[in-house]
Amino acid sequence: MKILIPERLETKRTTLRSFVDFDWEHIHEYFSDPECMRYTIGRPLNESESWRAMASAVGHWVLKGYGPYAIECKESNRVCGIAGLWFPNDWPEPEIKWGLVRSYWGRGYATEAAREVRRMAQEWLPDLSLISLIFSGNNASARVAKTLGATLEKQIIFRDQKADIYRHN
Repeated sequence: MKILIPERLETKRTTLRSFVDFDWEHIHEYFSDPECMRYTIGRPLNESESWRAMASAVGHWVLKGYGPYAIECKESNRVCGIAGLWFPNDWPEPEIKWGLVRSYWGRGYATEAAREVRRMAQEWLPDLSLISLIFSGNNASARVAKTLGATLEKQIIFRDQKADIYRHN
C-alpha cells in the first residue's frame, strides 16, 4: 500500500516519526505501566507483547497507508509515547490516538503531538472524518480531546466498556 501521509512530523518539542526496532525498550515503559494501560489495553504488557504492540503500529502503516508515530522528545532524544492515526478492524471510525510514558504526563506533549497529527490529517486526508475513542473515566485524555477542539458526540459500548466518542472537526 502507498503511504498517504508524511512519515515524519516536527513540533516545537517533539519529532513524530516511524518506530524503529530499538524503540521497543523505551515504548515498553509505556506499555508495561499499569496506569498507562488502564484505559487502553487494560493490563500491562510484558516485553514481547510491547514489541508486538509496536510492530502492530508499524504494520498499520502498511495496511492503511497511515498510522501511529513514535513521539520522540527532543530534549531527551527518547521515545516518550505514541500518537497518530489509528483504525483497526473493530474500531468504529478512524481516530487520532495518543499515549505517553507516565513521566511525561501533564507537560503538554500529548496535546502538542495530537494537534500536529490533526493538522497534518486536515492537509493530507481532508475527507477523513476523525474521532477519539476514550473510555469512560479517562479524564486526562478527555481533556486533551477538548483542548484540541473535539466535541463529545456520543457514548457507546466498545469491547464491553462505556466509551465516549469525541469528534474532531
